[in-house]
Amino acid sequence: MASKTQNSERNTERPTEIHTDSNASNGFLKCCFLPKQEEIPTVQDGKERLKTERDFYQSLSNFARQYNIETMQTKDFGFPYNIALGMWDLEKKVEQVNEDWNSFKLIRNNRKILFVKEERYYTGTSLYYIPIVPLFQMLKDPRHKQNAQLLLSVCSYLYHIADVPYYRQQNSYLYWIYEMHEDWIEQGDEAEEDMQEFRREFKISKTIGDKIEKKLFNRKNLEMFEKRLTHFKSHTDFDQDCYKVASDAFALYTKYPETSIFRNQPTPEQDPYNDDNKAIGMDMYISFVADTKGCLYDNIEESINAEFNEYGSIEEPTVYTPINGTELSKADFDFENRFFTLMEDLYKILTP
Repeated sequence: MASKTQNSERNTERPTEIHTDSNASNGFLKCCFLPKQEEIPTVQDGKERLKTERDFYQSLSNFARQYNIETMQTKDFGFPYNIALGMWDLEKKVEQVNEDWNSFKLIRNNRKILFVKEERYYTGTSLYYIPIVPLFQMLKDPRHKQNAQLLLSVCSYLYHIADVPYYRQQNSYLYWIYEMHEDWIEQGDEAEEDMQEFRREFKISKTIGDKIEKKLFNRKNLEMFEKRLTHFKSHTDFDQDCYKVASDAFALYTKYPETSIFRNQPTPEQDPYNDDNKAIGMDMYISFVADTKGCLYDNIEESINAEFNEYGSIEEPTVYTPINGTELSKADFDFENRFFTLMEDLYKILTP
């Protein structure tokens, strides 16, 4: 957040103007010049340039034919201005045929440059975090043990098949966040009551996190999924909610037995022009977490929001369809739609 400097006043004195002599010619101000790029070309550079231009104009031709657009002739311009000019012209022409230019990308795929239609599944600004401390507490409660075992199968599916990151794994984003807060806690004052509570919650997050991961790692929970679902008996509204979530998860598992939520994650190779626009990764807002209540999580959530505010965009499931003159089919986000709905419903059950 920007803050105003105290006791600062604006300097009203204008700086001394610097200009050329009044007799200097200013006719060049009415002209435009392309910047000159000096480089020593090699044989390899020449081959790469020719291949890039050939791929670009072939894909441009397919694009123009697909959308009935007449493009500007830019081949006589030097590289890379010919490509930049072609892109600029195409953007204007796409607007004229009422298409959204932002839905198209020029990407490099298998060393080939081509135009693609980009379709995204919008995830919004939610953190899809599944707390496991409430699941552990349900397992210890005889009244809810049946519910807990059913939800254990659901979480095991998310862990093994959907590839939802687990916060106790060192390669996960939340592992680093928890570690950062542990360092901060260790540097705190032992006598402070808040620090004692942070240490208690952090110890719980590690101990229970490791215990639940051992259970999730056991694939018996996947093997027993259908049997647990078949023998589940509903007596309360909570039972019905658990059964509904488990049924949806099992149906998703049955239809997509090997599908990861990261199947359509955009990569730098797919979108090389997004390097300067740092994006929030999908593995940063999808994860298992210790708990979503308490002082520790409040601080973790605050840290995450502060970090996310520094990013320019967010990674979302994305499908790139090559524009090659054939009919473009609409992207299928059935799995993503059902997955994120499942995550929301499971979160509601675990955080009543």
